Amino acid sequence: MDLARQQALAERFAALHRGSVPLLLPNAWDAGSAALFAAMEFDAIATTSGGVAWSLGYADGEQLPLNELLDAVRRMVRVIDVPLTVDFEGGFGATPTAVSESVRALLDTGAVGLNIDDGIAHAHLRDIGDAAARVAAARAAAESACVPAFINARVDCWIVGGAAPDALLDDAIRRARAYVDAGADGIYPIALANPATIAAFCAAIPVPVNIGARKGLPDLAELGRLGVARSAPPPAWRRWRCRRCAMPPPPCARAAVSTALTRPSAMKAYKRCLNPIE
Repeated sequence: MDLARQQALAERFAALHRGSVPLLLPNAWDAGSAALFAAMEFDAIATTSGGVAWSLGYADGEQLPLNELLDAVRRMVRVIDVPLTVDFEGGFGATPTAVSESVRALLDTGAVGLNIDDGIAHAHLRDIGDAAARVAAARAAAESACVPAFINARVDCWIVGGAAPDALLDDAIRRARAYVDAGADGIYPIALANPATIAAFCAAIPVPVNIGARKGLPDLAELGRLGVARSAPPPAWRRWRCRRCAMPPPPCARAAVSTALTRPSAMKAYKRCLNPIE
């Protein structure tokens, strides 16, 4: 991708986190799904690490070889004209130096954002110094590539658990602030779902906060009032069906696109398709 175009996409993606309502990101798993979401006029697209891995025959959790992930990202970038941000898991590197090399390779695909996690296998947390060093390595790679990539640092405290609610919040805030100091542009406290805790977390963090969409959470407008800047649905595609047509999301979405829906109605159709059957 032309560097000037990639820089413009990166700047556009960052600006989308400063809207009047949270940025809603659909999670693509291959070029076809990315093109589908772009045709539905989403402002930007994310990837699901699990979805990409499963589509290529691997388990989630950095089991997908980096070169195969990069090839998949290149195909997505090729078929869309909106910003693409990639779930980059733990950074695809055993050390911060290796993470920096992997992030540079990711940015060479044309992606303009990435998530980087501080948890390992949803079982325990990295040492905060190591996790912050990985964020700093990602920022250094972006600067080296001359791409103002949006680095979304994921805080896994609520997935790992093992502490009282107040202690989880305190540790998450401490970690998030360390990642911001290391160069993160946004923070993703995955599995955080309590509205009061979401509000407290957002108030304590000086950068945009990403909350994963899930059953029982407030709607986007209310999440915005709580301070949330970005949201995306979980990647459990195989469990979802459209309540109206009983088809999986991709065929249903294709049908929606074929009827030349306006942007608002297309967004509604997408969200309708993602309602899980009880």
